[in-house]
Amino acid sequence: MIQATLHQLKVFEATARHGSFTRAAEELFITQPTVSSQIKQLTKAIGLPLFEQIGKRLYLTEAGKELLKTCQQIFEKLDHFEMKVADLKGTKQGQLRLGVITTAKYFIPRILGSFCQQYPGIDVSLNVTNHQQMQRRMMENQDDLYILSNPPEGMDLATQPFLDNPLVVIAPKNHPLAEKRNIPISSLDGEPFIMREYGSGTRQAVQHLLAKHKVFVQVRLELGSNEAIKQAIAGGLGISVLSQHTLISEGKESDLTVLDVQHFPIKRRWYVAYLGGKQLSVIAQAFLDYLLEESPNYSIPCHPLIPIA
Repeated sequence: MIQATLHQLKVFEATARHGSFTRAAEELFITQPTVSSQIKQLTKAIGLPLFEQIGKRLYLTEAGKELLKTCQQIFEKLDHFEMKVADLKGTKQGQLRLGVITTAKYFIPRILGSFCQQYPGIDVSLNVTNHQQMQRRMMENQDDLYILSNPPEGMDLATQPFLDNPLVVIAPKNHPLAEKRNIPISSLDGEPFIMREYGSGTRQAVQHLLAKHKVFVQVRLELGSNEAIKQAIAGGLGISVLSQHTLISEGKESDLTVLDVQHFPIKRRWYVAYLGGKQLSVIAQAFLDYLLEESPNYSIPCHPLIPIA
């Protein structure tokens, strides 16, 4: 049996993740020579090189890649064990790793806040990203749970819907269509439009609906931030389609308005997902149960920017 300490495996995992002795040392609060020494001892114990260095960057060898997978499995099982022990003691302690799509940041922190008040011993790692990057995180099993509006096809996922996510047409409040009701979708033809970036689920939904009704907007800008899009709309650069959740921070004095366009809002749902066959930790299961139970309390209220029929 290979003789390796848990400390050596932690040093190796950090080094592999960062591709750098220096950054691994900074994360683990040890010196760089200590990192080098631990890697050398581990390499000797295994009998094969774990890294090759090209310039200043470290790259994993085949043996290194296999060891990294093993380390991740070991650490995940140890985390589960620690959480299980805490659960048996009648407490909830450990880490919750969440991958969250960008628009979900408008409501997930509020749900997390109330959850963490109920379970103060839990640490949360929240990674906010777009759909393309989230798929990569899923394939690498980087998180416990994922919050998204468009679960990718072709992946083995367990998914559950928990909240509505309507997409609405947002325009500057002085837009010519702002005071009209039941606007034909054809009226959007040729409108200057601000589109989300490629890989965005919102963009895909909007393009599908416009193509279905043969509406061709004039894409003036592509932006990866909901807040940047809202500022561009307020600046008169065009209209856009965003989740109604992005209006949570807008008040009655906002420079924005929601257009009452036919076939809008686009009806979508928020989903919580995790890899099929994955054994959820005690903490992840506790948050999943809490999310499904409490999410009706976070439905979008009637908003002053939404036209009332």
